[in-house]
Amino acid sequence: MGGRRTVGEVTAAIDTRALTKSYGRSRGIEGLDLQVASGEVFGFLGPNGAGKTTTIRVLLDLIRATSGSAQVLGLDVHRDRVALHRRIGYVPGDLVLYPKMTGRALVDWFADLRGRPGSPAVVDDLVDRFAIELDRPVAELSKGNRQKIGLLQAFAHEPDLVILDEPTSGLDPLMQDQFQRLVRETCGAGRTVFLSSHSLDEVQHVADRVGIIRDGRLIAVEVVEALRERALRRVEIHGAVRLDPAAFTAIPGVRDPQVSADGTHLTFTAAGHLDAVVKAAAAFEVVDFVSQPADLDEIFLTYYRGGADPADANLRGGS
Repeated sequence: MGGRRTVGEVTAAIDTRALTKSYGRSRGIEGLDLQVASGEVFGFLGPNGAGKTTTIRVLLDLIRATSGSAQVLGLDVHRDRVALHRRIGYVPGDLVLYPKMTGRALVDWFADLRGRPGSPAVVDDLVDRFAIELDRPVAELSKGNRQKIGLLQAFAHEPDLVILDEPTSGLDPLMQDQFQRLVRETCGAGRTVFLSSHSLDEVQHVADRVGIIRDGRLIAVEVVEALRERALRRVEIHGAVRLDPAAFTAIPGVRDPQVSADGTHLTFTAAGHLDAVVKAAAAFEVVDFVSQPADLDEIFLTYYRGGADPADANLRGGS
């Protein structure tokens, strides 16, 4: 295989070409062309079963691709797997830790396996930031505290690439904020983060670019700002008086308005910025206004409207 490839003017940390993994009659991923630049945070989005975890396992050579090629940090994922694993931090989506070992013993064990111990200063900082329990057996820890140990072993050795599969599962909001800070600091130090999730809200706060996978195919790569422009939000407005749906249906991007029997509760989805929606709502006496991300499948619809076939859509964007 040739030398290390680039994304634009930046060296690629991850580069796959026509990468395919089939499981008998079913497919895990098909024809995946994915390039992640060194030093970026790349979000990998898709519903459960879309192919996110299969992609990660192929990149780590935990399973073998049926066809195609994959380079990580300029190395072949199969031929150079031992060298690569020393330079990668990984948190699987189905994190399982030995229940009788303490967190401290596990972190030391991972470091020995990797042959690349973490800096004591880095370890101490992560333990303090995430309030990690290191001296109790894993079996006594909550899901969130087990997840923190997973993050510690992934980041402690300051890897060149961190691969994270649903990493904030079980973390409370304060710890999620610390996680976002850690990801941004890692990127700021010139290292790369590959963040797989089914939650757009989790990814959009830290990612530079986002790839969307569905049914094993990469259907879009967007810079985050462009994705926000396309993304749907579900809006609920509660009024002290009757709300007039017509005041909102004329706003570009507003879809499927539904009003309650008494007319004081209005729900709809809206694409893009909500400035016009807020201004329209200000004409009424509003008791409550709630906006939250729509389901990921609804966000996908913004790419498919207009009759485009998701399997054939040419929606690549970003840098």
